[in-house]
Amino acid sequence: MFANIKIVLVETSHPGNIGATARAMKTMGVTQLSLVNPQKQFPHVEATARAVGADDILVNAQVVTSLDDALANCAVIIGTSARLRRLTIPLLDSHECAQLVSTIPIDNNIAIIFGRENSGLTNDELNRCHYHIHIPTAPEYTSLNLAAAVQIVCYELRMAQLNKIDAIESSITEPLATDHEIQLFYDRLEKTLIKIDFLDPEVPRKLMPRFKRMYNRIQLEKTELDLLMGMLKNINKL
Repeated sequence: MFANIKIVLVETSHPGNIGATARAMKTMGVTQLSLVNPQKQFPHVEATARAVGADDILVNAQVVTSLDDALANCAVIIGTSARLRRLTIPLLDSHECAQLVSTIPIDNNIAIIFGRENSGLTNDELNRCHYHIHIPTAPEYTSLNLAAAVQIVCYELRMAQLNKIDAIESSITEPLATDHEIQLFYDRLEKTLIKIDFLDPEVPRKLMPRFKRMYNRIQLEKTELDLLMGMLKNINKL
């Protein structure tokens, strides 16, 4: 049911939280787990103990050293955030997120990213995302355990799949470009903008974050990205 959905944990401090996350995922039918640079040794006995029967998710978990590696094959990236930011990215609650995800064709891989227990995701990491999820906790106590946050999101995913009602209609009809392809485009775009004196690397302002925000909002299809890459290639021949 959720073969194209990956839960990504970034620099998790406590192995027990990884195990509890695996348990939360399995109860809702989500099976893909990616761990970016876990801060303690993994596999870990505490993770296995907290998984309580979800050992298969831990055994098959992808362990990588960078977010680039975790997101390389993903076309839709969703990050969890409790912060409002100056460069706004579409903000969804967990219910709206599940509705959106349920409309995305299965051939597009989706990553849902959860940040560090004490500080969440960095601004640079959040800028990689097409959407942000905000879980509306009580204002007087907003602290939400990592596994509990994963449980809420995975529960909403399951309910959206079971009900298939009130879903947001998707405009996605063609395969989307993967994050790896998009990052290559951003790298070439930045070099091209410097070459034509549109971007001053000494005083970059927020030009590239704004370009990234714009293209992330568009969610480029593979064919559209090919057109842009071809355009940049010809510009660089001048």
